[in-house]
Amino acid sequence: MPDKPTNTAEYLAALTDAQRAAMEQLRLAILEAAPDAEEAFSYGIPAFRLHGKTLVWYAAWKAHYSLYPLSAAMLREHAQAIVRYPTAKGTIRFPAKQPLPLGLVEALVRSRIAELRNLDPAA
Repeated sequence: MPDKPTNTAEYLAALTDAQRAAMEQLRLAILEAAPDAEEAFSYGIPAFRLHGKTLVWYAAWKAHYSLYPLSAAMLREHAQAIVRYPTAKGTIRFPAKQPLPLGLVEALVRSRIAELRNLDPAA
């Protein structure tokens, strides 16, 4: 991307058609799990906020799509489901050449919602 995007529309416009389609799938899966979430943009990538706190970020890369953040507890909770996907500090990577595991994305987002509630029971 020659210029850094400043919002989700600019970010998506800079992607290939395939990347944009995958980002839309991720976006819809996130909203399915968190219908009250609000779209946001931070750290140069699309995000969702819930009750004023960042719920998740998602991004397209050359060979994969990422979902952030994944805590150690989330990694343990979903260990069997994520074993076939590379993970790194706080992220899971879905290979671009494979269909996105939208059910897994929804489960991860629900776990993130539970974490946010545990951090702030009023949320």
